[in-house]
Amino acid sequence: MPGYIEDRWYKKGPDGKRTIPTDRCNQGKRYRVAGVPGVRDRSFEKLTGIDGAKAWLAKAQHESTRGEFIDPRDGTMLLREYVEEHWWPNQNYPDPITRSTIKGKVWNHILTHLGSKPLNTIKTPQLRAWLKTLNSQLGPGTVNDVWGALSSILQAAVDDERITKNYCRSQKTVRPPARPDPRAEAWSRERVLQVRAAIDESARLAVDLGVGAGLRQGEVFGLALQDVDFDAMVIHVQRQVKKVGSKLVFALPKGRKTRTVPVPPHLLQNIRDHLARWPATAVTLPWGDPADGETEKEVKERAPRTFELLLTSARGGAWRRDYFNDTLWKPALEAAGLIAPPEVLRRPIAGKPGRFRTVRKYAEDREMGFHSLRHTFASVQLDARESVVSVSKWLGHADPSITLRIYAHMMPEADGRGRTAMQNWFQGDVETISPAAPRDSGVAIPQQSQPLEAGVSVEAGEPVLAP
Repeated sequence: MPGYIEDRWYKKGPDGKRTIPTDRCNQGKRYRVAGVPGVRDRSFEKLTGIDGAKAWLAKAQHESTRGEFIDPRDGTMLLREYVEEHWWPNQNYPDPITRSTIKGKVWNHILTHLGSKPLNTIKTPQLRAWLKTLNSQLGPGTVNDVWGALSSILQAAVDDERITKNYCRSQKTVRPPARPDPRAEAWSRERVLQVRAAIDESARLAVDLGVGAGLRQGEVFGLALQDVDFDAMVIHVQRQVKKVGSKLVFALPKGRKTRTVPVPPHLLQNIRDHLARWPATAVTLPWGDPADGETEKEVKERAPRTFELLLTSARGGAWRRDYFNDTLWKPALEAAGLIAPPEVLRRPIAGKPGRFRTVRKYAEDREMGFHSLRHTFASVQLDARESVVSVSKWLGHADPSITLRIYAHMMPEADGRGRTAMQNWFQGDVETISPAAPRDSGVAIPQQSQPLEAGVSVEAGEPVLAP
């Protein structure tokens, strides 16, 4: 096999023994491994042993022949250096918000703790200590996301042939916490009406759209007049308003999925009533990303677009999520007695010494978020026995399995209908048995005039609005 070991301190004399000192005698490491294809030369202090030149040569020759050689010296690069110079510049996230979110998690929760460590030293003990720190500071969902980000980085380092193993993927003893249960809670009709009555009149349509069409908050902000088809009784959900940094943009709905939602006449009338008092306002925003495009394609895609929005701020611009939540939504929740009053703070005004502004800070409560209206929409649809596939499509989920995972507990129990069908089957009541049930098996079915089990009702229960 190609490759050899060079003694850099001594060369052979007339007797064939290495006894003649070289100019490098006693300077640096004595043995140099060279001549292995695709492997950089490497020097060693010892000839034999686990860390000696012979062991390295044998390993390099074997792995080089199989095309699997990875020089461990490449793994001495610091994690921060690898991320900043190699991994992050090659990440492509079309959504600027996703890019900003991932960058924040990597820099704040990965590089802060592990950035000064060489790639090839991030193994089980280091991961165990890091995970303990994360668990003490973050929720299980965020910890799971951060763990996944580090795993992606280390896997890229494996693919770049800088390390041989991604310890995030091979762990059996150190694992991130499971994601929290996505179980959603719907509101009662009374609670929805309480909040609707307490919110500013100009914003009541937002409540109607959330509970009546299952729109997300940003989709409510981006709903335009041309999206409402009064004749077909549907709403076309085609965009949302998003905040990128400090600027607003129009963008496709979450998952880049547009959809059409059937809506009741009551909601359409509420839209008409709202427009009679507050006509739709034309709003122009960039599409997708407020930054200037670097290519002709990006410039064209990000060009500003104008839509006549149903709901806008007092100044005629698109609603900002933080403004809506702090100025309209949470005060309505407080007025309805659903959340505690805010903490009133005085904060200095930047650039104006001695001047302060008053800030009302509400406590965070996910169960009282605008998204609860969307959960209520799903609850009512499922309770009415709409198919999961249809509800999933109306909600804009990528797959019905997502809808099932989140809302399965809201589906009405089917045992009443199943019990009735089985009772009719035993009684031979062919007119009421499900068409899918076998009717003629050649076996005589005894006729019974009474239920098989005393105290069991054969009537299916009426749907009840989920609380």
